[in-house]
Amino acid sequence: MKTAAVVINTTRLREMPDLVAPVREAVTTLRRQAGAVRLDPEGAKILGFSDVAVSDEDLATRADMVIAFGGDGTILRAAGLAARAGVPILGVNLGGFGFLAELSTADLPSALPDLVAGRYELDERMMLQAEADGIDADALLALNDVVVTTRGVARVLRLRVLVNGEHLASYPADGVIVATPTGSTAYSLSAGGPILHPKVDAVVITPISPHTFNARSVVVDRNDTVDVELTVPSQDATVTVDGRVGLPIGETWRVRVRRARQTTRFIRLRSSSFYGILRTKLAWGER
Repeated sequence: MKTAAVVINTTRLREMPDLVAPVREAVTTLRRQAGAVRLDPEGAKILGFSDVAVSDEDLATRADMVIAFGGDGTILRAAGLAARAGVPILGVNLGGFGFLAELSTADLPSALPDLVAGRYELDERMMLQAEADGIDADALLALNDVVVTTRGVARVLRLRVLVNGEHLASYPADGVIVATPTGSTAYSLSAGGPILHPKVDAVVITPISPHTFNARSVVVDRNDTVDVELTVPSQDATVTVDGRVGLPIGETWRVRVRRARQTTRFIRLRSSSFYGILRTKLAWGER
């Protein structure tokens, strides 16, 4: 590793000032051992490293890896930057749920020699690319999910879902989630969808609060194209990607989702079982 791009959950640092010192120490050690370090502007300001601040657009450019300090939301944001630049990502948990994180801040200093030397494995995860009229496709790259929903309070959408152009289902609902296996443990799970192992080559379609008793999640092939259409237009309809701010859907009232050419490559420094992570994070308990 010659250059590391660092993304930091600055909101969490402001909420929990005690985290600033260990994060600053970890980044200082990283600067000492790696060839160069770049930080997002807000993170650089909080940590006092303004000399290495780089805009988000250029942060991962010419970097060897992206290191994200935060929870899953921060890692998802950083994953988009890393995937577009074609570099791997390491998640460092700052005390939240951290389903995608590999290390804690306390673990990072001892792991740096392996990182610098390239002694790690890569865990490759599929991503989704969405398309909607009037929206830049670059903003619609997802590691977890693409969600069609509404900005309004208690407003129901009339939706139709097609797979490879064939009508699958129609229902009134609060929205529809199209998720990757990685995203199956996120919003889709909360909406009643199944959990998929990350290496399963599939996509999950999950309705959100459908106003019918026969609407269920459906698992389709990873190469299938999923269209989510509004049968009744709604100015409040939006598409969100990995939980980011909703963008209004264009005049066709349709969002098309397919497997992206990009992938997210997570850096793994230790052997871990997906089922063990599930048991720990979801508090299923020991037997």
